[in-house]
Formats: sequence, structure tokens, C-alpha cells
Amino acid sequence: MPFDPKTVFSVGQVNEYVKYLLEDSPVLDSIYVSGEISNLTAYHTSGHMYFSVKDETGVLKAVMFKSAAQKLKFRPENGMRVILHGRITVYMPQGQYQLSVDTMEPDGAGALSVAYEQLKKKLAAEGLFDEARKKPIPAYPNTVGVITSPTGAAIRDIINIMTRRSPQTKIILFPTLVQGEHAPKQLCSGIRYFNMYKTVDVIIIGRGGGSLEELWAFNDETLARTIAASEIPVISAVGHEIDFTICDFAADLRAPTPSAAAELAVPDREELSIRIQGLQTRMQNTLSQRLQKERQTVRMLSEKRVLRSRDSFIAHRRMDVDAWTIKLQLSAERRLNDAHTKLNPLANTLGHAAKRTVDSARASLYAQSVRLEALSPLSILTRGYAAVFDRTGAPVKDIDRVSVGEQVHLRMSGGTLEAEIQKIHPKKENI
Repeated sequence: MPFDPKTVFSVGQVNEYVKYLLEDSPVLDSIYVSGEISNLTAYHTSGHMYFSVKDETGVLKAVMFKSAAQKLKFRPENGMRVILHGRITVYMPQGQYQLSVDTMEPDGAGALSVAYEQLKKKLAAEGLFDEARKKPIPAYPNTVGVITSPTGAAIRDIINIMTRRSPQTKIILFPTLVQGEHAPKQLCSGIRYFNMYKTVDVIIIGRGGGSLEELWAFNDETLARTIAASEIPVISAVGHEIDFTICDFAADLRAPTPSAAAELAVPDREELSIRIQGLQTRMQNTLSQRLQKERQTVRMLSEKRVLRSRDSFIAHRRMDVDAWTIKLQLSAERRLNDAHTKLNPLANTLGHAAKRTVDSARASLYAQSVRLEALSPLSILTRGYAAVFDRTGAPVKDIDRVSVGEQVHLRMSGGTLEAEIQKIHPKKENI
């Protein structure tokens, strides 16, 4: 089929024309779209979010740039049904049209409600709300720190109730905003201040009632973590009894109202007085009963024979002692006799065996002494021999050990002779 070159368009020209048609459409320039989020990709570096919105009839690409995404009160998730507002734009390099989203609301629930549930679920999974990590509230605090608006009804209620219940307890106010975007930061500062200076025993944080938007400062994640990290116990008192905030779950104790927080923070003087009176009555009754019991015991003891007739009682005890002494002596004598009876045969047997052993040892020693006497060199001297020793007393075993004129000693059986060597006759060798 022939064609006119003038009617051939480039890809860019087509995309540009489609872009012109779509983006200049007054219908598509401001449009609401409902559907389910899928294929969500959030880039933390740029802050942009890319996703698709779909229903049973089709899929539409969408983008939400950082300037719009950072205003969201909740975190978009895959599968979440939302209502989007924006305009249709065309991304020319890919020839793709998309919805540029400027606002997003959960379909069927408010953004704040969704954000609240998401944050609550996240912090609960981290264990931030666990009862095990919560600190006990002191029973008798000396000073209470209050973090709230200085002009609100909450501080007036707290002061009135605490003054009536426990006038001796001091109150330190840390004034803050309780709503608006700057409120969470100031509320956190109050918690940190009291923990830094350790001037209070317990902290009350809260405000009077209001809408979800007005109470939203107490659903801040940073505030929840600051409360959980506090070394000083924290009582949360936000709104009315039906109002629940993230602050309530993170605190060590939740009070339904600021007035209730004041009642929980300090004891009631009148109640303490009644309790003290009750304890006094119980102590008096107990003491009275104890005294009555002791008196009865004394009366019973005073009627004992030992107290009424002391000499007679002592005499009977002496007789008992004498009887037991005789019994012990007889028992000891019987046991000694039994022991002698059992030991005598054994002693006789051991005596005979010992005598035989001694006789055998004496015979053995005598035989050994005879053998040693036979081996003694002194016994040889009795047969007419003599042993020669030099001047030092050393035995002379060879003629080479002495010289002519040297004095020697001759040991014989009857004693010792001193002699002088006059001549030496060496032993002649056999030829």
C-alpha cells in the first residue's frame, strides 16, 4: 500500500501528541480514582513512590512524588484499598501514561485511623507495650511532674485533685503545646527534662478531650519511644475514657482522664487516715487478745504443784534422779561384764600367738648374730693373727704402704702393740 512520507510520524511525535491529548484534557487534569494498591515500590533516597492501582476491570500505573508522599499520615501497603486524587500524565521515554497522585486516602477508613493502627501494630511487635517492661507507680511520691498545656483544663483538674488528696505532694509543671505539628517535640522535651534532673518521682502527661486530629500529637512514634525509655514512671492521661492513643500503650499506666491520673498518682489523705485508724484498732485488739491469753497462761502455771509446793516437788525430782542414777550404774556394770566376757577368750588367743611370734623372732635373731660373729675380722684375731695399722689408724694392706723406721700398731685379740719397722722383706716371686 503506497504511503505519503509526510504522513509518517516518529515515536517521539506520537508520544508527544498523546501527552498533549491526555494532559490537556480537563477531565483527566483533576480526577479521583479508587482501587487496590499493588507492586508498591518506595525509594527512601528520593522519597518517591511508584505503584499500580487496580480493580477487577484493569490496572493503572501511578506515581506519588516526595512532595506529596511526605504529607501522608499513614504508610501505603500492597492490598490496601485507597481513593487517589491526581492527574493523568505521560512518561514519554516509555510511552506510558500514569496517574500522578497528589493525595491518598484509605477507602472506608480515615488516614489517621489507618496510621494509628499501623503504628500500634509496629510498636507492639517490637515489645514496646509489653507489661513486663512497665515500671510500678510509687505509692507515696514527694513530687509529681506534669507535662501539659499551662492554660488547659487538664492542669487545673490535676492541681485541684492532688491538693485535696495529698496537699504535701509538690507539683512541677512542664508547659507544652498539646496539639499541632510542634507538640510532639515539646512533649518529648518534657520527658527528657524530668529524666535529666530527676526532680520528680512520677510523670503525668496528657490533655483534655478532643477529636482524633486534636489528640494526634500523642500518637507520635518518637514520643512513644521517649516515654518507653523514661527511667521515671509515666502516667498517660489523654482525652476521655473512650480515647486511646499510642502514648497510653507506651506509658507505665494509663488513666482514662487527667483527673483520674491525679487520683492514681497520689494517695488520698482521708483514705490513709481511715486505714491508719483501722490498723490502730486491729493492733489494740490483737494486743488485748494477747494479754488475755498470757494472763490465762499465768493463771494456769500458778496452779501447778511445782509453784504451790516447791519443796515437795524438788524432793520428788531428787528421788527420780536417784532412781535413774542406780539404773545407769547397773546398766554400765552389765555392759562392762559382757565386754570382759567377750574379750577374755580373744585376749588368751592373742597372747599365745604373740608368744609364738616372739620366740620365733628371738631364734631368728640369734642365728643371724652367730653368722655375723663368724664373719667378723675380730674373730680371726683369736686364732693368733694380728691386724697392722699405720700412724693415722688406716689398715696396712701391703708392704708398700710402710717404710723402715715407721711406727705401726698391731691389733691382736688381747690388745694393741706398738712397733717400729726395722726391715722389709718383699715377697719372692716364683721362678
